Amino acid sequence: MAISHAQPLLLLLFSLFLLPSLRATSFHNCDKRLDPVKVTGVEISPDPVVSGKAATFKITGSTDEDISGGKVVISVSYFGAHVHTETHDLCDESSCPIAPGSFVLSHSQTLPSITPPGTYTLKMTINDKNGGRLTCISFKFKIKLFSSVYAS
Repeated sequence: MAISHAQPLLLLLFSLFLLPSLRATSFHNCDKRLDPVKVTGVEISPDPVVSGKAATFKITGSTDEDISGGKVVISVSYFGAHVHTETHDLCDESSCPIAPGSFVLSHSQTLPSITPPGTYTLKMTINDKNGGRLTCISFKFKIKLFSSVYAS
């Protein structure tokens, strides 16, 4: 079975949501626009991500309005070059409808052991069911090579 190089990056993004041992990651809004969804945190575990091992991404946010559906668009760049884009149903990544207040999006994925090490930039845009933007953030994360050497 062939493994798509794009699938690991998407899974990496969505794994930002659930593990209590996640490490906080700096993020910034895409622009100065006031979006209905306010992202309050991004966490990645492990940090750096290890190719060939499971990684979890957790994104926390809040909203003042009900969100009944939409799309999550993920764009990944590697050393400034675009390498992958994926679109997912928001309700597959979080329980819909999302009620006003705090919520969490989470995703876990194992990257293939051949994923190149280095610094990646992930841009995530969430749109409502009518295509209107709810939020847009970006953040950097690092991937390191899997090591088969274990400490005893």
